[in-house]
Amino acid sequence: MHVPDGFFDVPVSVGAGVFAAAGVAVCLRGAKRELDDRTAPMAGLVAAFIFAAQMLNFPVAAGTSGHLLGGALAAILVGPYTAVLCVAVVLLVQGFFFADGGLTALGVNITLMAIVTAVVGWAVFRLIARGGPRGRATLVAASFVAALVSVPAAALVFTALFWLGGTAPIEVGSVAAAMGGVHLLIGLGEGFITALTVSSVLAVRPDLVYGARGMTRALTLRTADGEVQVGPAAREAPSAGIGLRPVLVGGALVAVLLAGVVSFYASSAPDGLEKVAADKGLSAQEKPHAAEGGPLAGYSVKGVENQRMSGGLAGVAGVALTVVAGGGVFYVIRRRRRAADAMTPASAQ
Repeated sequence: MHVPDGFFDVPVSVGAGVFAAAGVAVCLRGAKRELDDRTAPMAGLVAAFIFAAQMLNFPVAAGTSGHLLGGALAAILVGPYTAVLCVAVVLLVQGFFFADGGLTALGVNITLMAIVTAVVGWAVFRLIARGGPRGRATLVAASFVAALVSVPAAALVFTALFWLGGTAPIEVGSVAAAMGGVHLLIGLGEGFITALTVSSVLAVRPDLVYGARGMTRALTLRTADGEVQVGPAAREAPSAGIGLRPVLVGGALVAVLLAGVVSFYASSAPDGLEKVAADKGLSAQEKPHAAEGGPLAGYSVKGVENQRMSGGLAGVAGVALTVVAGGGVFYVIRRRRRAADAMTPASAQ
């Protein structure tokens, strides 16, 4: 759902840019409450994983593909405020270095792919997780539904923005039906990827899943007199067997593998928005990207003739750029939180 330049008029593009900037500003403040010594490094990894996963288009219907948006996944793993920042970093890297998503449409893309998906995904996840029995199965199921719902929600907001300021004379009902139908199918893929990822992290280090805080059972010991709690819940007790560094290194290697190798086998069919735009005549409004002549434009390295190597190197470069950009942002936020905590009197903490 990377919206290119030219799909929306100036008022909507500017308005979405202002809204996105305000949303990011709010999230920069809110992320201070979410980023601790465990979630801060995880946030950079999550951003890199989302970048890599977005290179893997999967088929959803005849001639149509989809890819992960990642807002719900990031919200569950590192918190909703930090999730918006994660996806925003990915979109900035994609827009400026890979010519993916228009620069004048950056506000629209952050609104749709970062803010809407993170907010809707987190709200649905919390609603289901709080209403079901405490345990891993509930968290995984909630992750699936949250991610599934977040994708058509973003498509619905796209339709609303198109109604307000779309540049093509297309009936809004037709756009809504096309966007809603294909993105519901893409949402199924989003839900599967999100549930699989959350389940994997829960199995290895449940304390690293932000959405599991307060939602998992405490460690108990069965005695003759009954069950006695002998330890904190999983969110408070890091795994004794696997440290944080191996998890981060392993996750980074997975992101590099996905972007550098697996991405070559991704579906070449147009994604949901591209397909709808082509079918409805909206693609005629697309304008050339300002960064289309860049060294990494189109997810290929300029000057490298071998297609597989070119795409792989571009993917690895994208993961590295996302880690550096995201890691820098989250490091600064975490450092400021530490400074604020140090200045707070012990009696007030």
